[in-house]
Amino acid sequence: MLHTVAKLHYEADMSQVDIARRLGVSTATISRLLQRARAEGIVRIEVLDLATPEGITTQLVEALGLRDAAVIETPAAGALAALAAPLGALLKQAGLTAGKVVAIGWGRAIRQVIQAGLPRIPGVLTVAATGGMQQQAAHFQINEFVRLAAEELGGTPHFIHAPYLPSSELREVFLGDAAIRDSVALWDRTDVAIVGIGLPHAINPPEASAATLSEQALFHAAGDVIRHYFDAEGTLIPWEGEGRMIAMSPAQLRAVPLVIGVAASPEKAKAIIGAVRARLINALVTDTKTAQAILEALLPR
Repeated sequence: MLHTVAKLHYEADMSQVDIARRLGVSTATISRLLQRARAEGIVRIEVLDLATPEGITTQLVEALGLRDAAVIETPAAGALAALAAPLGALLKQAGLTAGKVVAIGWGRAIRQVIQAGLPRIPGVLTVAATGGMQQQAAHFQINEFVRLAAEELGGTPHFIHAPYLPSSELREVFLGDAAIRDSVALWDRTDVAIVGIGLPHAINPPEASAATLSEQALFHAAGDVIRHYFDAEGTLIPWEGEGRMIAMSPAQLRAVPLVIGVAASPEKAKAIIGAVRARLINALVTDTKTAQAILEALLPR
């Protein structure tokens, strides 16, 4: 009878009164039988621990070997803009002071977090992490991001008025310009970099990323950080334009104490893992859905 009473109550969702009527016994008898069912292990009641953003952050840091991370509960809308607050917290924790250098990448996430607002850190220098792109799309306007970031932080912007992918000959001409040369020199003394993480072009339409034909051919790439491509294991993938880009190099990114990747999309899980393994980022700002997708992708198959 123990098994029957347990099935009726916990699976058929019948009340103790209804079970007692059905079986022709007292309600007190049903109550005692349910207590015995739990005591004898016929019924097991488990209270699940809900994953919190703080708990997921700890798991993420440990699983990826990150220097730091900030994870927020996935909002119903505006996920990218919502990352501004945790990004600001990481910037404050970095101990930035006047004269410190913050390099800024491009992308939708970078645009959204800067527009949403950054904390006041007077006197910092903001610099573009790469040259510009002759595209109208708002998420490519890197010098505007640098200007706005400086305005939000209370610092001084340093622009790079040169394309990110000139010809080899023009690259040397651009880098010979005093203003550009001075801005590029800041890459070697960058204290914090804020970068987006790109999707592989196989699932990211060329028009969305303005990829060249050479870049579109990188079908085995997991993603990119300012056009430095890598596979899922973090191995850098050379491409035709790599040597003539005007952008922070992988070596320069790896030398930066804190490189914060900003991303919120579960489909970017493998790209984020690859970026960490390539040592192009060492910190991450994201949401719970993306973080959980990363942790699931790291599970042994």
